[in-house]
Amino acid sequence: MRLQPPRKSVRLCAGLVFASFSPFHALAQQPLTWQQLRAKFETANPTLRAGQLSIDEARTMEITAFLRPNPSLTTALDQLNPFTPNPYRPLGSAFPLLSASYLHERGNKRELRLESAKKNTAITVSQQEDLERNLIFSLRNAFVMTLQQKAILQVTKDNLAYYDRFLAVSQERLKAGDIAQVDMMRLELQRVQFESDVQTAEVNVRTAKIQLLNLLNDRTPVEQFDVTGNFDFGENLTPLEEFRQLALATRPDLRIAMQAVDKARTDHDLAVANGSTDPTFSVDSGRNPPIPAYVGFSMNIPLRIFDRNQGEKERTAIDIRRNQRLEEVAKAQVFSDVDSSYAVLNSSLTLLRPYKQKYLDEATRVRDTVAFAYQRGGASLLDFLSAENDYRSIRLNYLNLVGSYLTAASQLNLAVGREVIQ
Repeated sequence: MRLQPPRKSVRLCAGLVFASFSPFHALAQQPLTWQQLRAKFETANPTLRAGQLSIDEARTMEITAFLRPNPSLTTALDQLNPFTPNPYRPLGSAFPLLSASYLHERGNKRELRLESAKKNTAITVSQQEDLERNLIFSLRNAFVMTLQQKAILQVTKDNLAYYDRFLAVSQERLKAGDIAQVDMMRLELQRVQFESDVQTAEVNVRTAKIQLLNLLNDRTPVEQFDVTGNFDFGENLTPLEEFRQLALATRPDLRIAMQAVDKARTDHDLAVANGSTDPTFSVDSGRNPPIPAYVGFSMNIPLRIFDRNQGEKERTAIDIRRNQRLEEVAKAQVFSDVDSSYAVLNSSLTLLRPYKQKYLDEATRVRDTVAFAYQRGGASLLDFLSAENDYRSIRLNYLNLVGSYLTAASQLNLAVGREVIQ
């Protein structure tokens, strides 16, 4: 006789197996690091993908620029005489003609058009890099904001837990008659502030994650999405001049300005070449009675007396000077961006150092000391609440300063054109 397993056990096992393969379990994600987040962003962001297509479009223009002129073919049948007295030879005087012609471009026009198209493609590539630079800055800011709000949420939860432990001790003191009922009520009312801090931080974390998901073009539920990283600051800072030199060598927008000057020179050479004369060579063959067959050659040379492309030559010469001025503006903007972001970063470091070296530890010691004294009647309720508020403010100020430092670091990365500070 075989024993049947209980039905509840079977249902429980089936439920566990189903849960292990459920969509929620399959969609659960590990927290993404900055490198993983950036890699996913570069493959999924629709703006970047659209920009990549613009590069492909620019490359097709190179094909068009290097095409040769199409030859022309002309056929004709002339001198038909339907009123000929000889009805058996209606095509006796016919004049058939076959002619082919080709425009020969002089002055390296095709080569210059191709060169101009390739330089346009190079500018488009640099524009894509500049677009990515700005979007990475937005992604980095959202990433930093998420880490900052997660750190603030953890601090607010720790503060609430600490305060709840203190309230438990105060409840015992109230029962023992060590504190008055009104003091206990004031302590309980103060807990509302800590609950409010936790709720605000949770909303801010969720908002920051939504912004990240939007940049990633990801439809993952917010509850299943998370990021991880080191929310701290570095003590050492590279000298300003090194960042300047890196920016001059790296910034895509400065490279765009330099490439625009180079392309403008090529366009001017093309305008000069377009002012030259292009002959058209022709060959024709036909029958012209009484000549049974003949072959002829001709060359058509336009006389460029009035139109020698003067306006385009002058315009492209002016365009060279205009792009040179824009290159100077771009170079000045590079120095301005690097200097200003460096100043903000250095200021954040100046504020953060004393917090890490002194203020955080002092705020913790003061709070614990005053709490210990209050529990033993050596300090007033006002002293405890003031110390608790100071501790809370110092911790939150420190986290906000770390967030400001990381945001300034992102701004410096944007100014330099690559990630010089992680």
